[in-house]
Amino acid sequence: MGKEEGYLPLFETKRAKGIVLYRIFAASIFAGICLIWVYRVSHIPKAGEDGRFGWIGLLGAELWFGFYWILTQASRWSPVYRHTFKDRLSQRYENELPGVDVFVCTADPTIEPPMMVINTVLSVMAYDYPPEKLSVYLSDDGGSEITYLALLEAAKFAKHWISYCKKYNVEPRSPAAYFVSSDDAVDDDNKQAADLAAIKKLYKDMENEVEDAVKLGRISEEVRSKHKGFSQWDTYSSRRDHDTILQIVIDGRDLNATDVEGCVLPTLVYLAREKRPQYHHNFKAGAMNALIRVSSNISNGQVLLNVDCDMYSNNSKAIRDALCFLMDEAEGNEIAYVQFPQNFENVTKNDLYSNSLRVISEVEFHGLDGYGGPLYIGSGCFHRRDILCGRNKFIKGCKSEIKWEISRKREETGIHELEENSRSLASCAFEENTEWGKEMGLKYGCPVEDVITGLSIQCRGWKSVYCNPIRKAFLGIATTTLSQTLVQHKRWSEGDFQILFSKYSPAWYAHGNISLGLQLGYCCYCFWASNSLATVFYSIIPSLYLLRGVSLFPQVSSPWLIPFAYVIIAKYTWSFVEFLWSGGTILGWWNDQRIWLYKRTSSYLFAFIDTILNSLGYSDSAFVITAKVSDEDVSHRYEKEVMEFGASSPMFTVLATLALLNLFCFLGVVKEAIMGEGMTKLYETMPLQILLCGVLILINLPLYQALYLRKDKGKMPSSIAFKSMAFSVFACICFKYLY
Repeated sequence: MGKEEGYLPLFETKRAKGIVLYRIFAASIFAGICLIWVYRVSHIPKAGEDGRFGWIGLLGAELWFGFYWILTQASRWSPVYRHTFKDRLSQRYENELPGVDVFVCTADPTIEPPMMVINTVLSVMAYDYPPEKLSVYLSDDGGSEITYLALLEAAKFAKHWISYCKKYNVEPRSPAAYFVSSDDAVDDDNKQAADLAAIKKLYKDMENEVEDAVKLGRISEEVRSKHKGFSQWDTYSSRRDHDTILQIVIDGRDLNATDVEGCVLPTLVYLAREKRPQYHHNFKAGAMNALIRVSSNISNGQVLLNVDCDMYSNNSKAIRDALCFLMDEAEGNEIAYVQFPQNFENVTKNDLYSNSLRVISEVEFHGLDGYGGPLYIGSGCFHRRDILCGRNKFIKGCKSEIKWEISRKREETGIHELEENSRSLASCAFEENTEWGKEMGLKYGCPVEDVITGLSIQCRGWKSVYCNPIRKAFLGIATTTLSQTLVQHKRWSEGDFQILFSKYSPAWYAHGNISLGLQLGYCCYCFWASNSLATVFYSIIPSLYLLRGVSLFPQVSSPWLIPFAYVIIAKYTWSFVEFLWSGGTILGWWNDQRIWLYKRTSSYLFAFIDTILNSLGYSDSAFVITAKVSDEDVSHRYEKEVMEFGASSPMFTVLATLALLNLFCFLGVVKEAIMGEGMTKLYETMPLQILLCGVLILINLPLYQALYLRKDKGKMPSSIAFKSMAFSVFACICFKYLY
């Protein structure tokens, strides 16, 4: 259908306003950066002069910062914003909407509680979408009987919950999340209040059943006897050694599988793929590929959605938003996947750990969308099955229909036979001598398998789309301790850094296959880890040289101070405005700067070192699951926005050492000012050094409190306090008297 025939698109794309003004502003910052480089090169101290080492090091750091700033501009140079027309989709394709298979992945029932998992499952089962075209798969890589029990209980509750959601058109459709918001929204005198009370009671009964099993640590014999599916655990040895466990809990083809109103229910499937010690299971990527194969034999939905087990659906129309892109007659055939942002429901008012990643979600991904599409980030993403499963090159003019079609094979196969036929698809040996993990499904061999998979798809000519509706499509649980945050970012940055040196590197593999802007956008994330070196140098050396009275920056009277001042003020003013525009607060921006520093001097540093060691064969990358629960004391401190340290960590030792080093250097300068040269002279000769050291001290105030002032369990361990003090004092003494 062409535009000349009255074609109305299913989505529209708008360019951001004020781009020309921003480009002029960015050009002025770049001019300032170039002047800083000129100053550094033209004023290098002569051989033998004090400060030469620090000066050359700062030149290298500033060259890096300038280069990286240029990379970040790729995601700000040409942002676009998308708007969907779901009414047009319904008018044209309501009876032809494709089958959608939803994958929910969990791996550990201890740190990913079963009740949290099934709330996510229930939220996607209740999508505003024809249930006969919707199938939900739970991949349980922990192979937990308790998680399976929770899914059985959820299947019974779904008969009431889905009907309630449709009847009252509620949002969100995660029961736990809805109940929190429903008390003020429902009038006690109406029919909905009575139905709400009834559904809450059913939910509580389900919760009690699951929590009793969690407390017991196993399934009681009474419960096991009620469900034949538990017999599949009879040969279960451990979570790393068991047969494939597959159960079609709700068969959407069964006329008796209906809700309380007699409407058909979505298909619901439990899968714990086979695990054997002698086979590498490839973490989440392996689970996803097993789901792709198993679902192709059961429901074979043309569209695949994967969500993390803590990322519940917050918008029941998200599928229709995604289909507006995939089914658009003019541009839909070019689009391989639709990525929604990751948002979190438990972020504090001022975003203590900068978990919301709001600038990435509200600014950078819109910028990447203008160059061919965002990264695939592993959750909240709708894929075309045929492209994810190996349909290679994009061919212009070649159409890929994703309209609804009934699978005759599935219609003619009994449920037990279907289960038996599908089990082998999740076996350990199935992928041997195949293209799975290489050219088919998600790619293996990288901690961020999602990013490398999305990049390879885009390099074959396909586009992706970023959909960021006003009502967030998914809400998850953010980390609630600093340790969890740093570990999470270490995995992300390490995986991205590995991509940089892999055969799929955006620096060379992607060259010529994707636009330059998108190529630079990928490099921006791939270089996260290497940011650590310049940041650590800048956090240490200028402060240490204060102790020796050596200036590494222009004096107040020097005209060369102007480019430094302009770049600093312009860059951080824009960062502040951008953060507030993205929905943040003033204190939230300050917290963001703090976490930026902490990540670069710990997570990224360790990721950089581990990647180098891994490339030399001295270490192996591991997929670390982030805990989704925390104890009551930790939660209480998190809600009060008190930073949590508690556990001992090498990363904390680095942070504490840097914080104390800057404090001691600053105190040393104050002492010299009082007893020697005077503060005025120091201000005139070393203003930027003093300012930098002072800002680092202000940023590290929570660290000082955790080291020496706090008495709660979230304080810094005493061992780290002693080690960091010893390291920092030793560094200061050596630099002042022995260097």
